[in-house]
Amino acid sequence: MKVEGEFVWHNHQDTDEVFIVIEGCLDIELRDGKVTLEANEMFVIPKGVEHKPSATNECKIMIIEPKGVTNTGDTNSSLTAEQDVWI
Repeated sequence: MKVEGEFVWHNHQDTDEVFIVIEGCLDIELRDGKVTLEANEMFVIPKGVEHKPSATNECKIMIIEPKGVTNTGDTNSSLTAEQDVWI
């Protein structure tokens, strides 16, 4: 998927979430710091950890998480995707 701009603070209480950067640069803010990922790098957000991804410029990423996981966790937002939408 392609991302650009800021996402919302959220967490996933029941599952880890894996971010893999295909092209570009992705920042993932955590409450205690920030991780910056470049192309060909990945990072695992452990379940329950609050995070906010952002990309200053368009970034191509792959996210690995179980089917049925809401992209914004328990946070309701205009960025919340429908459960049956897969990219």
